[in-house]
Amino acid sequence: MSKYTMAQIVTLTGIKAHTLRKWESRYSFLEPHRTDTNIRYYSGEQLKKLLNISILNRNGYRISKIDNLSEGEIYDIITKQIIGTNIEDEISTLVLSTLELNEEKFDEIIKSQVLKKGLLSTTIDLIYPFLHQVGVLWGLNKVMPAQEHFISNLIKKRIFVAIDMLPAPKEDSPSIVMFLPEEEYHEIGLLLAYYIARELGWRVYYLGQNVPIENIKEVIDTTQPTALLSMFVTPSQVSFEQRVDEILEQSTTPLLVSGNPESIGEIINKERIIFLSHPNDFVKKLKLFS
Repeated sequence: MSKYTMAQIVTLTGIKAHTLRKWESRYSFLEPHRTDTNIRYYSGEQLKKLLNISILNRNGYRISKIDNLSEGEIYDIITKQIIGTNIEDEISTLVLSTLELNEEKFDEIIKSQVLKKGLLSTTIDLIYPFLHQVGVLWGLNKVMPAQEHFISNLIKKRIFVAIDMLPAPKEDSPSIVMFLPEEEYHEIGLLLAYYIARELGWRVYYLGQNVPIENIKEVIDTTQPTALLSMFVTPSQVSFEQRVDEILEQSTTPLLVSGNPESIGEIINKERIIFLSHPNDFVKKLKLFS
């Protein structure tokens, strides 16, 4: 049985901890499990139910009414009346489809948003917040590894197809080298950046994950890029700061950096470092460079 702490439930559902405790004391639909030391934890089925309840509650359904609904009635209301009304609900539905490994439901939400808003806006407004919420971007293990691989591969497939459909960049287009340094394997954020840059007309030299520093140096010397982009997620024996310093030594090219701010710390303040906290920051910087 999957187990989720209260902190994970709060992050994945958006329901505050004090609200969960209040519901637990007043209503019958929520009864968390307890460890031997009396610490609350929740099953995968409870997480799914709370995600559905959070959708109903955001759409005006009182908890007292939800408490009297069967799981079938909750599902029918959500699928027939609510889904597609706002981004928060669609993120919750993506989380649900991830927990259930439901490719059809996952694809349905993504395709619907792409038709309405295009893939670039869908990437920035839906896919990125969803991945951030479930911890895939920063390796925070808010979902199980199997589920992380499931959603990562679905999104990778869609991004590669979308990139292939874009026109080739012009000869005089600005260029960017994208890579994850050695011991970094969380590639999905870099792939989202790859699509965004290509959509904006940039030439991208995409090196992927776990790239040795000497390889980066060789590519920079050959391509003379306008900018570099890397992401730092995984702690290793070599500190984030040391890895960044080694990259900065390779050239005078500006280095755009993304990662969990709590982890990468002082890297943000280094000279020639441009920290990106959100895809919109990346879009703005690319437009300024070009």
